[in-house]
Amino acid sequence: MRLFLLTLLLLVNIQAKSLFSNEQQANTSTYIESLKNLILATQKTRGLTNSYLNGNTAAMLLVFGNRDDMKSAIGNMEALPLAADPVINTRATAISQKLIKLNHKAFKMPPKKIFDAYTEQIAQTLMLAQSVSKRFAKDLSPFGKEISSTMMEDMLPMTEYTGQLRGMGAGIAAKGKITKEQRENLMPLLYQLKTFNKKLQNSMLQITAKYPNKLPKTINSELSTINKYAVAYISLAQKKLLKNPAKVNPDTYFDQGTQLITAIIKAYNTSNKAILEDSKGWF
Repeated sequence: MRLFLLTLLLLVNIQAKSLFSNEQQANTSTYIESLKNLILATQKTRGLTNSYLNGNTAAMLLVFGNRDDMKSAIGNMEALPLAADPVINTRATAISQKLIKLNHKAFKMPPKKIFDAYTEQIAQTLMLAQSVSKRFAKDLSPFGKEISSTMMEDMLPMTEYTGQLRGMGAGIAAKGKITKEQRENLMPLLYQLKTFNKKLQNSMLQITAKYPNKLPKTINSELSTINKYAVAYISLAQKKLLKNPAKVNPDTYFDQGTQLITAIIKAYNTSNKAILEDSKGWF
């Protein structure tokens, strides 16, 4: 009878935590942390480069700092266990080589061309992040699968739409005027940011309800902050940047976008810590 009760208890709680530690889940958590850092550094480099090429000379020094952050993130990725996976390694190497080349010629290229080139490599990095999550999904706990999917498919893309709005908008504000083409490019980004914010809020609501003890209670306030900043940034772009960019300070606009991305990354980090904690198991 005692053995039966113990077995029943294990079955009831098996989804909450693995019986043994999960090294692969821990390795995945560590790798996607470095991927996140590479995406953020590349987003900042892209935005600041665009702002500089459109006349904001003060952005130059910040560009070099973020390029160093890109190199550091790439170096960390190459040193991690998942880098030994041939598929992951091939794609990560191709991305890092392209980024290094872009950094060398960025100041010599037209603003739109270099912005689009960085955007393409960020898209490739996002695809790599999603591949990592899916490729090793079988090794993750149920909670690990769901939260990592939300991190890769909602949180990181949301930082990218914000990053594009931040980079394009800072360039427009630095120039003091907006073209018809730029306006048409910004509108879909605003729609995507609004859509992904709603998607993220709904996804995390379901996860916290399903796994009430996996994430700290602070996640609720973190999600609320993301929503508040997203609404404010969309409003800034729609009501001021699109209507009178000459009255928008490029640094202030850039910083407000960074504020939103920072809020998203705070929730991302909270989620990733939960994945790492979940990987430890009972023993």
